[in-house]
Amino acid sequence: MTVKIHYRLFLILPLLFVLTGCGYTLKGSASQRLDAGQQLWVPFIGNESISPTAQTVLRRALYDECHALRGMVPSTSENSAGLIIKGRLVSYSTSSVSFSAADRARSFRLVISAELELFRKGETTPVWKGVLNAAKEFPASADLALQRNAEESALDAASRIMAQKFIYAVEQDY
Repeated sequence: MTVKIHYRLFLILPLLFVLTGCGYTLKGSASQRLDAGQQLWVPFIGNESISPTAQTVLRRALYDECHALRGMVPSTSENSAGLIIKGRLVSYSTSSVSFSAADRARSFRLVISAELELFRKGETTPVWKGVLNAAKEFPASADLALQRNAEESALDAASRIMAQKFIYAVEQDY
């Protein structure tokens, strides 16, 4: 009889440990989940960088990634939006990362940094606020037009990376 009790106790204890888990929980709450169908507004993003177009590319990337990853839709105005993303592009830089044997740049790295905030409609304190960075490498070219196209493509890719980081940071409350 005592063997059966010990045997059952031996089986129940590991089961209890498994059911209680390891203690890790998701930090983000359901209220911070970005749900499909929510209307989003991204007003003009301030630009403190040297790029005249980077804030426009970042704004478009925020709309595109929020729609692609979470099914959110752009609002027609700030008044009808449920969520508002405000921000400013703090820096934009390019630097050489690899060189040829002739000591010419073979590739560059574009790095952008932005301060972003997410607000719910009618609230004055942000749901999330932080600084995000993103980078993308692009090839060098002797042709100036090709070089500029590669840099613009890298800016688009880095902006999309930043928008994805924004979504994950909001939902995980980092």
